[in-house]
Amino acid sequence: ILTVGEGETIIAGRIAAIEDALPQHVKLAYLPAVGQVRLRLTGIADDAAALEQILDEQAAAITTCLSDIVYGFGDTTLEAVIGQMLLKRGLTISAAESCTGGHFSHSLTAIPGASAYFKGAVVAYDNAVKQSVLGVRAETLEQFGAVSEQTVLEMATGVRALLKTDLAISISGIAGPDGGTPEKPVGTVWIAIADKDTVTAQKILRGKDRLSNIQYATVQALNMVRKWLMK
Repeated sequence: ILTVGEGETIIAGRIAAIEDALPQHVKLAYLPAVGQVRLRLTGIADDAAALEQILDEQAAAITTCLSDIVYGFGDTTLEAVIGQMLLKRGLTISAAESCTGGHFSHSLTAIPGASAYFKGAVVAYDNAVKQSVLGVRAETLEQFGAVSEQTVLEMATGVRALLKTDLAISISGIAGPDGGTPEKPVGTVWIAIADKDTVTAQKILRGKDRLSNIQYATVQALNMVRKWLMK
């Protein structure tokens, strides 16, 4: 069972009653990755068919309890699931990335057939590119800085208009290991999603590991798309 958006501790708390009631011959393992947790049910019994039924029933109970964060099963990936959701709805998406340096776009385009829904991206690492290409206002950058809610909102609306897509994601943050301030420590990342009617943003705060911050921001951005598509 594949989940995204919550940590192992929170998930364990949410399904504690189910886990406590598991038959003795059935075990539940938590397999965490960056921004995601895989739940694996295993069992040992003489009757394979009966065991399979029990595992299916327990998996169904867990999936129902965690329906808001379960995105798939087995070997599928979050980006593959999002690609199918975009295809099914006939929607296109673009991206404006700063601290992730194209990692979000790479994740989407790693899926065969992504050209049907992913139109392109702007890696606006420098503020001058944010202004000249994405249309972020100089006043916004001067007053709030590149890593801010206001900037990612303008980045998202800018790239959506530039590439003429239904949806757009923007990401700007301090990946680290240095460059932070007391007000904006390393690991601070803002992510926004825009459609034709609205644009919203969320803030995440991680540690000082650069690669982990980039990966986590990418997963959170993908999850924002997933949640938008679920509405």
